[in-house]
Amino acid sequence: MNQPIRALEDQDEPALLRDQFRQLLGYRALLASGVVVGLLGGGWLALSGEESYTSTGEVVVRSAASDPFAAGASADKGINIGSERQTAVSDTVGTLAVTTLAGQGDRVEVGPLLSGLQVTNPPNTLVLRFSYTGRTPALAKTRAQALADAYLEIRRQRTENSIAHMVQGYRAQLTPLTEQRDQLAEQAAGSNDVTSARANLVVAISELTRKISELRALDTTPGYLTKKPAAPSRPTGAGLPLLLGLGGVVGLALGLLLSWVRLVFDPAVRSTRELVRSLGAPLLGTLPRERASGGTVLAIGRSGSRLAEEYRAVAFRLAYDPSFAQRRRLLVTAPRGDGAAATAAAANLAAAFAEMGRDVLLVEADLRTPALARDLGPAVQGPLPRWAARGGRAWPSDSRMNVDVPGSGAFTLIAGRRTDNVPRALTSAPVGVIVAEGDRPGAVVIVLAPPVLSYADAVALIDRVEGVVVVCDPREVHRSDLERIREIIEAAGGSVLGALLHPGLSRHERRARKKAAKRRTGGGRPGRDGGGYGPEHTGDPTETLGLRPYDSTAGHR
Repeated sequence: MNQPIRALEDQDEPALLRDQFRQLLGYRALLASGVVVGLLGGGWLALSGEESYTSTGEVVVRSAASDPFAAGASADKGINIGSERQTAVSDTVGTLAVTTLAGQGDRVEVGPLLSGLQVTNPPNTLVLRFSYTGRTPALAKTRAQALADAYLEIRRQRTENSIAHMVQGYRAQLTPLTEQRDQLAEQAAGSNDVTSARANLVVAISELTRKISELRALDTTPGYLTKKPAAPSRPTGAGLPLLLGLGGVVGLALGLLLSWVRLVFDPAVRSTRELVRSLGAPLLGTLPRERASGGTVLAIGRSGSRLAEEYRAVAFRLAYDPSFAQRRRLLVTAPRGDGAAATAAAANLAAAFAEMGRDVLLVEADLRTPALARDLGPAVQGPLPRWAARGGRAWPSDSRMNVDVPGSGAFTLIAGRRTDNVPRALTSAPVGVIVAEGDRPGAVVIVLAPPVLSYADAVALIDRVEGVVVVCDPREVHRSDLERIREIIEAAGGSVLGALLHPGLSRHERRARKKAAKRRTGGGRPGRDGGGYGPEHTGDPTETLGLRPYDSTAGHR
């Protein structure tokens, strides 16, 4: 049992991500612009920035100790490395370093001096790393050395000041005790109370004296400069290659962001999934670009043509679609434009069905700019001159002709003709009889209609030809156009069988087509008007003054 053509599912998240990424990569100009801007920015930063040099020195912080070699002595006793780091970048250290540098001839303020200083602490260590960035290697070295020495000096002064204050406090306690001891010594000896009091004072005086001696014996070394600052041999910071690399990465990110914004606000269809979702019908095929076409509409009949194989695949897919197999009537149209791609699709699908052995009838319902018979060229056998169609009978009378496709078969063409009242001609009884031929076994009727959003001609035929194939260029059609086409066709009682994508024309091809149209119309308005069966003179060799009948009413119209 044949299954109907189904639309793509919307729940495949990896496929959605691939489609979105593919759509972003489609904006090559924005991506390239972002990368170029990033590279230019990185190069400008590398070339315009001033060179700076960084000199680094390391200081090991230690606390004051009476015997640093004693068992159990801890170097980090009483040290808060976070507080020491804040002290190293304080104004006190900066002021002392400014004084030292001024003696060396380097006059600098505290603020500018500390702005180039960075003090860090490696994890799980008592090391402070002084890094100073200056304009020259000598300046960076001198200032880093001055700041490290100033920190050690400030820390040494604070330790000595703390010892002096403690010694002063002990001495303040020791003075009254010494006076009391001397007073008791002057009193009479032999008294037990006096002797006991004097002994207690001696013990207290001895304890205070011991503490003063211990404080004076402390090693007040604040730390060691284990790594002296040295003059750097090369500038610090990112070099030109690194800045260019970072600029390229940032520029690519900027290009992707611009592409995403452009994609969000772009009304055009940028993926097959969007087309299927907007049109409500599957994708029948994508026509490849074929340059070696020789200017002919029919691709079927040319050996080795990839375009012909794609048309055959689309025809086979439609032939085994149940919705098309029931009526075997197909309406081919385009959303907008001149409809050249729809014309080629209708002719090649007719040739493909004829190649399958079907009895194909191709009806050109474009009665405004008919050109199918002219575009088919030599394949049309026995074309009628235009003056022969002016016998007073309306279209489609006397418009039937055969089209021979070399190596594939033949199909019947009912060429379009300019008509004053197009809607009445399309809804006339003869057209209904022609379309009804699709009910015969083995017969297929293909109707070529003008763009559905430009004229209502296609809508007038949908009640008779229910199956519609939309031929469009995905780069030019909008999602809103596809949604409107679906609504129009469904409201008229038809159904969209699918979409057929064509690659469109390049600028050079569009320019060449306009020039050719101007040449055909003798320099008049460009278009496809000159190739139809109508009253205009377009240079057809079969249309001569000797064969054209005289119309006595021509001068009174």
